Amino acid sequence: MDRRFFKRLIPHPDQLRRFRALKLLGNVLHEPNLWHINRHSVSRAILLGVFWCMVPMPFQSLPAAMTAIWFNANLPLTLITLWISNPLTMGPLLYAGYAVGVLVLGRPGEAEQFQLSWEWISSRLIEVGVPLYIGSLILGVVFSLSAYFAIQQLWRRRVRQRWHQRQHERRLRNGPH
Repeated sequence: MDRRFFKRLIPHPDQLRRFRALKLLGNVLHEPNLWHINRHSVSRAILLGVFWCMVPMPFQSLPAAMTAIWFNANLPLTLITLWISNPLTMGPLLYAGYAVGVLVLGRPGEAEQFQLSWEWISSRLIEVGVPLYIGSLILGVVFSLSAYFAIQQLWRRRVRQRWHQRQHERRLRNGPH
């Protein structure tokens, strides 16, 4: 992981300022710390983005942006990470959250009866909602913490590799002493 990779990935601040849901945040978007790319802001952004993408709710970008501001995480990267939960992945993520919730609540037989249809879910909203949210929150915490520590380690490893590479190049330039 390095800064250049994330710079290519992140949109320009003006693009995000035009995002309708984020206009509620006002001038906070002009805060330069929300745009910095370093190990801490990037790993916090990934943590928050992965967590909020696992929470089954509409308009995830608003709470994700608010927590990114609160925790001084890279705002655009937080919002980009939300796209892990997209129309293609939403079904498997919802099912995984529901299955984990059913398992944690001790109702394993219900997971086999699950049907990914609006009729089935709406007729059992409370029955489905509690295990879905509990399971999704558990998965959100587990996946986001895993992503946080993975980014921290990958970033450190990349810094060490570059440091050793510079040291090696310096030795080659200066010759043996």
